[in-house]
Amino acid sequence: MPTHEAGALHAQIPAPSWLEVPQDVNALLGPLWPRTAHKLDDAVLQVGGLPVGEVVRQVGTPAYVVDEVDFRARAAEFKTEFERAFAQLGGATVHYAAKALISVKIARWLAEDGLSVDVCSGGELEVVSRGGIAPERITFHGSNKSDNALRQALRIGVGLIVIDSLPEIDQVARLAAEVGVRPAVMLRCSIGIEAHTHEFIATSHEDQKFGLAVADGSALEAVHRTLNAPGLELKGVHSHIGSQIFDTAAFQQAVQRLVRLTAQVERGTGQPLTELGLGGGFGVAYTTGHDPLPAAELASRMAAAVESECNDAGIRPPHVTVEPGRAIAGPSGLTLYTVGVVKPVSLANGLSRLYVSVDGGMSDNIRTALYGAEYSATLASRRSLAAPRLARVVGVHCESGDIVVQDEYLPADITSGDILAVPVTGAYCHAMASNYNQVPRPPVVAVRDGRVEVLVRRETMTDLLARDTGA
Repeated sequence: MPTHEAGALHAQIPAPSWLEVPQDVNALLGPLWPRTAHKLDDAVLQVGGLPVGEVVRQVGTPAYVVDEVDFRARAAEFKTEFERAFAQLGGATVHYAAKALISVKIARWLAEDGLSVDVCSGGELEVVSRGGIAPERITFHGSNKSDNALRQALRIGVGLIVIDSLPEIDQVARLAAEVGVRPAVMLRCSIGIEAHTHEFIATSHEDQKFGLAVADGSALEAVHRTLNAPGLELKGVHSHIGSQIFDTAAFQQAVQRLVRLTAQVERGTGQPLTELGLGGGFGVAYTTGHDPLPAAELASRMAAAVESECNDAGIRPPHVTVEPGRAIAGPSGLTLYTVGVVKPVSLANGLSRLYVSVDGGMSDNIRTALYGAEYSATLASRRSLAAPRLARVVGVHCESGDIVVQDEYLPADITSGDILAVPVTGAYCHAMASNYNQVPRPPVVAVRDGRVEVLVRRETMTDLLARDTGA
């Protein structure tokens, strides 16, 4: 049986076109790191007023580190810019997407800073409630909500429930009657937009699990069913077109289609729709190949689209909600690892790559394996005088796809015991972490003003065995 020449195949493109050989292998690429991060004179990475060696001394590796100043500043910037941009229209509210990264303490930051939150499970609802988010500031999403989670949402009085399917209309109406409340709801619509992103995180084309399709009439049917349900108050329509989107063209298309749907409903039923949900999905820079728009520009472009489309449709501009998660949490976080085995691997055509193994991997960052996410990395614990060498950062797991950073130039003398830092891991790393190979999940710690605060402690072997009835 012929063998597959994997080595030769993989060696054809040793590095992506955007990855340049650095002039200084110790330098930080500024846009990728939290705002308090910088390197000291000895090239040691410092964040939140602490050298990373001190963070590691206190909590070990691997560890997720959140720059509290950066996180809260990004959240405040989104809130300020969207409120400003929509002030002369119907107003706007920023709902932080809890699925990106949440803990009770992070929810407290959001509550203190006046943000709303969207959740998509009973667990997220419980966490943000314990963190002090007022119920009326919570929007509840999900394509298959359980009765128990919906009951809890109805009992505490969440501000909005986003209905995702025709059966859910009856489900929410039934439970609302049981609890004795009349909840405000929105309808999540699939509006047929193919956002330029990975297919796993594109969420508004018709052939996927989310939403009520406009094209086949499901959305309009849902409108009529909801208006005829005595226990529900229809507020508006919603869409989420995907994630890691770097321009506003797709959002402008979404505005156009949602506003047209809103106008159609208002003309046909006489029922004004006062809410317009535009979702999130704003891209962040994981590498130098990414160029995200600042919050101010996103807000101004989206406001201009809403104003123009509402004028054309002859309707009053509705109140707009947006749901940034990654754009707030992603750049505010980084992961610290300790280097273990370093192994040069010879490839075909005289090429070679340095495999740098760290003490984490796909259990703490599944995104690279899941949909080819790209990351950067830096030697964080010392200065190196060695030349840069093309490297791949890999983990401890028994999988060839256990890759943390696919391609990066690291110092040729990187060695066991060095600390490696990977930026932009604040979103969807802790949230999607697993115990694959029975590896305990890392802690989440916040750093600020020279202090470390543990937000979520490191799992222990006792934690791992707690549910094992044979232990």
